[in-house]
Amino acid sequence: MTSSEQSRELVKRAWRSFSTRDKDLIATFFTPDAEWLAPPGNATATALGGTHHMVGRDAIVHLVTVDFPRLFAADVELNFRGFYADGDVVVVEETMRATLANGNAYRNDYCFVFELRDGLIHRVREYMDTANGHRMVFGGM
Repeated sequence: MTSSEQSRELVKRAWRSFSTRDKDLIATFFTPDAEWLAPPGNATATALGGTHHMVGRDAIVHLVTVDFPRLFAADVELNFRGFYADGDVVVVEETMRATLANGNAYRNDYCFVFELRDGLIHRVREYMDTANGHRMVFGGM
């Protein structure tokens, strides 16, 4: 088991790596069989024609380096409210702002639960306001 502080620092370093879009660097933070689960039908997965449940390090790296910038086109800003760790589990609270590819402003609150295995991220569970996301990405509601 990894200490809580080591787990928290690993997840912080992983988040910093995401902004580099360096696929080799980002891959170093995930197990080969890592999973990323988000709510079914969330606006990001729908807009990108992807899935809410990615399986495998390569799929996750592709989302972060290729797909994410296609939707969140500019001015991406993350405001972290907390990194809470207990052993191999880290919870991250954040607000993300960005300009979408369609020109709309995006602002949504998120909670991520990172589960580590052997000192790497093995599973990410992502929670957000899905109705708010759909309004900003697709309009209406």
